[in-house]
Amino acid sequence: MRIPRPGLVRALEVRLRRNPVVGLLGPRQSGKTTLSQELAASWAGPVTRFDLERPSDLAKLAEPELTLEPLRGLVVIDEVQRRPDLFPLLRVLADRPRKPARFLLLGSASPALLRQESESLAGRVAFLELPGFSLSEVGPARLERLWLRGGFPASYTAGSDADSAAWRDDFIQTFLERDLAQLDVKVPAPTLRRFWTMLAHVHGQVLSWSELGRSMGVSDATARRYTERLEGALVVEQLRPWFENVSKRQVKSPKLYLRDTGLLHSLLGIRTRAHLDVAPQLGASWEGFLLQQVRLRLGVQARDCYFWSTHQGAELDLLVLDGPRRLGFEFKRTTSPALTPSSRSALATLGLTRLHVVHAGKDTFPLGPNAVALAAGRLTEDLEPL
Repeated sequence: MRIPRPGLVRALEVRLRRNPVVGLLGPRQSGKTTLSQELAASWAGPVTRFDLERPSDLAKLAEPELTLEPLRGLVVIDEVQRRPDLFPLLRVLADRPRKPARFLLLGSASPALLRQESESLAGRVAFLELPGFSLSEVGPARLERLWLRGGFPASYTAGSDADSAAWRDDFIQTFLERDLAQLDVKVPAPTLRRFWTMLAHVHGQVLSWSELGRSMGVSDATARRYTERLEGALVVEQLRPWFENVSKRQVKSPKLYLRDTGLLHSLLGIRTRAHLDVAPQLGASWEGFLLQQVRLRLGVQARDCYFWSTHQGAELDLLVLDGPRRLGFEFKRTTSPALTPSSRSALATLGLTRLHVVHAGKDTFPLGPNAVALAAGRLTEDLEPL
């Protein structure tokens, strides 16, 4: 089963019109190659592809300037993190008059992990991170399946939940033993697996580097370094705290989430919906899943997203800044959503334009002035993109 992703193809087309180089970033098996093929099918001009995992393509780039300089149209370079030495040459090619070629770079690492090499492309490159499948792409009727299996194409489209879980187990092993080594992450695979599993248990919680370090028997600095490596490999992310000059004492440490709930469930040993329903991490998993889906639906960047929490107990799961507007979101695994003292405090203290309580019921309805109960299954209908 192949699920088209026209919205992402359009996003790539827009970036390639504006920039001579575009980086499409996502973990291995997230669908980068398939998406680039969809783009190439509609490209009005020649398309040349290099897969840097193929020895024959690596051989073609033994003298990269001789190979790349004559090319015209769209040039796709897959797994570009294997040849970071190409970035300075791409800068030269991007600066040619009339821009005879556009370069689409597919990579399995964040710009931060490639920073030293990719800095040479500053002002010439635009990045697009490839998320897993979204509710908009698979349809609201498949929400439960997407939540359990996650958004990796092979995991989501597997013939059964057991096949999906087996694929994710294999992915985790390969990711730790091979993919991270190719990104120059020099941490033993068993150590990083234990740490990644520990992060799965604190998914959706405020980070404490000292507690993570103590649990692993390492320093705070080492715990930060391990987290940064997994973040750079695009499998975990930190949600920054929002704080401003108010009377309440506010939390100033980030929250941590695994980007894909399918991988989260595999690391926690959750293999079926029945297992998930009784897992202690049910609420945190639901929160992380919907937080990601809301961001995808709104089309917002991570830099515009925060959480808010006070030491007195008031909190907001997601704060999205859209110019002067402030949109708040709470995620509740309930069919009877209501405004709580905490949500009322967030509404008033932060001056929210609107508060959305996203819930597991079937209906969307008002909760009060500037507050609405938003059914998770109606995200694509009742929540407008920004």
